[in-house]
Amino acid sequence: MNETTRLLPWAPERTGEAAPMTPVRMDARAAPSVPPPKPAGTSLPSMLYLPVRLAWRQLRAERARLFSAMAGVMFACVLVFMQLGFRAALFESATALLGGMRADIFLMHPLTTASFRPEGFPRSRAYQALADADVVEAVPIYLAQTTWRNPADGSRRTIQLVGFDSNAGALRFDGIEAVSEAVKRPDTIAFDRRSRPEFGPAAAMFEAHGPFDVQLGGRMMELAGLVSIGASFGADGNAVLSETNFRRIMRGRSASVIDLAALKVRDGADIATVVARLRATLPPDVMVFSRPELVAHERAYWENATPIGFIFAFGSLMGLIVGMVIVYQILFSDIANHIREYATLKAIGYSNGFLSRVVMGAALILAIIGFIPGIIVSTWLYGVVGGATFLPLRMEMERGLTVFGLIFGMCVIAGLLAMRKLRDADPADMF
Repeated sequence: MNETTRLLPWAPERTGEAAPMTPVRMDARAAPSVPPPKPAGTSLPSMLYLPVRLAWRQLRAERARLFSAMAGVMFACVLVFMQLGFRAALFESATALLGGMRADIFLMHPLTTASFRPEGFPRSRAYQALADADVVEAVPIYLAQTTWRNPADGSRRTIQLVGFDSNAGALRFDGIEAVSEAVKRPDTIAFDRRSRPEFGPAAAMFEAHGPFDVQLGGRMMELAGLVSIGASFGADGNAVLSETNFRRIMRGRSASVIDLAALKVRDGADIATVVARLRATLPPDVMVFSRPELVAHERAYWENATPIGFIFAFGSLMGLIVGMVIVYQILFSDIANHIREYATLKAIGYSNGFLSRVVMGAALILAIIGFIPGIIVSTWLYGVVGGATFLPLRMEMERGLTVFGLIFGMCVIAGLLAMRKLRDADPADMF
C-alpha cells in the first residue's frame, strides 16, 4: 500500500473529469453494470471534512514538529493575552478614581488632561450649574497629591487627596457612608484600603485597633475610616477628607478654586439633554462631561498622550509576528516533506482547491490546539501577576474571543504564505 492510499482511505475529491475506463467485454446475458458513485457533496462541511482530516494526519505523523508548532502558537497566545491584559488593566486602574465617583455629571477645566494633575476653575461654576432645573445638587471637589508616611517603617510615598463634602449625595465612593460623619472632625481622613502595600498595613491596623494617627504632608491626621477606590498609574493610593481638612494639609490652596465638580440630576431626567444645556449655558472655562465621558477623557490621555498604550499594542503585534513565523516554518516544511504526495494527489484528480484547504485545515488545527493551553496559562498568569502588582487583571470573554481571532488570523496568514510551496507539486516533475 503506497503512502497516498494509507493517508486517504476514502473516496477522493475529483476535479470533475471522468477517469479513463478500460474496455471490458461483457456477455449480453450479464447483469447490468453497477452505477457510478454519486459525486461528492458541495456543502461547506463536506468540503472541509476531508481536507481537515488529512491535515490532522499529516501533523500527527510528525509528533515533534506538532509539539513545536503548538508551543509556538501557545507562546504567541500568552504574549498577546498578557499585553492586552496589561493594557486593559492600565486603563481601568487609571480611571479608578473617576470611575468610583458615582455622580451623574462632572465639570472640569478644559486644560485638565488627567486627574492626577488638574487645573483649577472657579467654585462658582458649580453653583451656576444649579440654575438648571434638572440639577439638584453640586459638590465641589479638591484634588492634590502629598506625601504619606508609612506607619510601619516611616518611609514616604505620594498619595492622592480627595477633598469634598462627605455628606453630599452627588458624590459617592464605596464605603463613604460609614465614614461620612467621622471625616467631618478636624484632622481626620479615610484611607483607601485598596492602596498599594507600600503605604504600609494601615487598613489592617485600623481594623485591628481602630483609629490611629498618621502623617500626611507635614501634618498629623487621624485615620478614622476606610473606603475602597483602588490604585492607579497616576497615584498608588488615595485618602478622602473634608474640604476643611484638605485645606489644612494643602495650605496654599484657595477655597474659591476647585478641581472638579460633581452634579446630581433629578430622577427621570435625561442626562445627555442636561449635559447639552449646561454646555450651552456655562462659560467656556469649564467642560461638561457625563460620567462615561469623563472616564473616556481620562483614558484617552493614557492611550494617546503617553507611550504606554502604544508599547502594549506593539508587544502584541510582535507576539503575533513571532507566532506567524513559527507556524509558517512548520507548514512550509510539512509541505516540502510531502511534496511527492501532493503531486500524486494532483495526478489522481485532486484539485488545487482541495490541497489549499488541506494547508488551511492544518493552520486551523494549530490555532485551536495552541489557543487552548494558551488561555489556560494566561488565566493562571493573570492571577499571579494581579496578586503581585494589584492590577485588575482578569480573563474576559470578549478578550478571549479577540485573541482567538488574532491567533486564527495569524495561522491563516502563515498558511497562505506556505501554500506557495504547492506550486512545486507538479506530477510531471515527480514521476
